[in-house]
Amino acid sequence: MDRFLSNTINKVDRKGRVSIPAPFRPVLGNVSRLYTLMSVDQPSVDAGGPELIERGEAYLEKLDPFSAEYELYSFVLHGDSSELKMDGEGRITLSDAIRDQTGISDRAAFVGRGHFFQIWEPERFLAYREEARGKVAAMRQNRMANAGSGIKADGGA
Repeated sequence: MDRFLSNTINKVDRKGRVSIPAPFRPVLGNVSRLYTLMSVDQPSVDAGGPELIERGEAYLEKLDPFSAEYELYSFVLHGDSSELKMDGEGRITLSDAIRDQTGISDRAAFVGRGHFFQIWEPERFLAYREEARGKVAAMRQNRMANAGSGIKADGGA
């Protein structure tokens, strides 16, 4: 299955339209609508085809529909999401809600995340990318240090 990979920064025109990156369009297939979910922990928007919503709904099906967890996840998945129409040239119009969430003005960063992608304000994306790289490097060093602690002083395991 194709996945959304890499990142691209595209210009937003005066009407608030921005082109979906060309490599992302085949992954979306022949959909004319893009589904978006406001990120709950980053100044970004998760976006994708029907699979994005379907995965969220599959998670909801596992929850008690009368629970607080279901209520909150349902609100974020259904009540805080939107559908954006994609024109024939692969452009979408960023809503005011998306611009408020992300801080996007004249450029938008598209970031592949596998079965979905994110839309960021470019400077915020670059800052988060550096933060994420630093955290992954620290996790890797920590994992290597923990793996190395199992070796005995005489060189045996």
